[in-house]
Amino acid sequence: MKPHDPAVARGSLSPHAILMVDDEPQACKWFARLYGKEFTVLTAASVDEALVLLGERGHEVAVLLTDYAMPQRDGVALLGEVRRLYPHVARLLVSAYADKDVAMSAVNQGHVEHILEKPLDDALTRQALREALATSVRRSRDQSLIARRESALRETLGFLAHEVTSPLATVRGYLSAMRENHQADPQGGDGMAHIAQQKPGDVLFMIEAAQRRAEYAQSLVSTFVQTARDASQGDTSASLLASELVRAVQDEYPFESNESSWLSADLSADFTLPGRRDLLYLVLCTLVKNALIALRAQPPQQPEVCITLDRVALAAGLSPQPAVRVSDNGPGIAPDVLRRLTRESVTTRADSGGTGMGLLFCQRVMSSLGGDITVHSTLGQGTNVTLYFPPSPDDTPV
Repeated sequence: MKPHDPAVARGSLSPHAILMVDDEPQACKWFARLYGKEFTVLTAASVDEALVLLGERGHEVAVLLTDYAMPQRDGVALLGEVRRLYPHVARLLVSAYADKDVAMSAVNQGHVEHILEKPLDDALTRQALREALATSVRRSRDQSLIARRESALRETLGFLAHEVTSPLATVRGYLSAMRENHQADPQGGDGMAHIAQQKPGDVLFMIEAAQRRAEYAQSLVSTFVQTARDASQGDTSASLLASELVRAVQDEYPFESNESSWLSADLSADFTLPGRRDLLYLVLCTLVKNALIALRAQPPQQPEVCITLDRVALAAGLSPQPAVRVSDNGPGIAPDVLRRLTRESVTTRADSGGTGMGLLFCQRVMSSLGGDITVHSTLGQGTNVTLYFPPSPDDTPV
């Protein structure tokens, strides 16, 4: 195999190369010399040699052009293998035989997308290669997009399952506690069962707390179900104001006791959010949860969590863009942990079940929207997490 491959020297890894397979060495040399100035050309002298090359550099190959008549295994066999193993590669067959049966068989089996006859006509061959290369690039891009979406869906569903599991585990805990303290009606009693309390109001507190967590879990599931329905019906018309998202979190998040009084919001700089409600709702709930957990661990005299809608620049010299900031006056984050946040799963709560995946999930969601996330914190002075959203062409404050 003799690659004529300037793209590799530039570090290109996307599909771009033409792989020519022919058992005649002179044919390979002629092809590389004739078409190497316009295309990146790789050559192989047999089916087996081509498969070895594809095993090493299949992600670079965009078009396969193979001779039909070769010893041991013919070109149609190679095209079938490539179709199965490398679906992004556009497949072209070259034959010196006027064998319509071979050509029709290759087409009918889906092994080949274009057939060229020997001797190759230069103009027709160049046009066929250009069209095949463009087709492969589009196909590779589409397959990559589908793969990224599938990966994001798996990750989102996994994180959603974790978020739903936590409140449901709390509900189970409260129900178990009430069951353990349940006292059956003694013989001759008033016909009512009783649940023992360590102090007045314990049972009501557990019931209300369990109800809040069950409702929160249901809201997470319901919003994802609605999104799935919208997607199946092709409904992408719905838009969401940032203020609506904040109010949803204020209304639906399962705060402990009086924690809802810790949360305040400044919604004056409202704007329209990109993306689906489910992911952004989960992101904002995650940031609020992290702030509340930090405040519970080391509560200041007056705990505060504030959600602010703003328009700020990601860095000096850049234009302001829509943003949502979640700030708290908790204990802050240690510098060594802060440096690793949004880049890896790091947590300061491993002993209590923390995984560190929350902020990393938020980062990936924001990246998928074309936005960003920053975390600023000083020990003893709280933490600020800012979500930056890309401005739309008609972006104006609401």
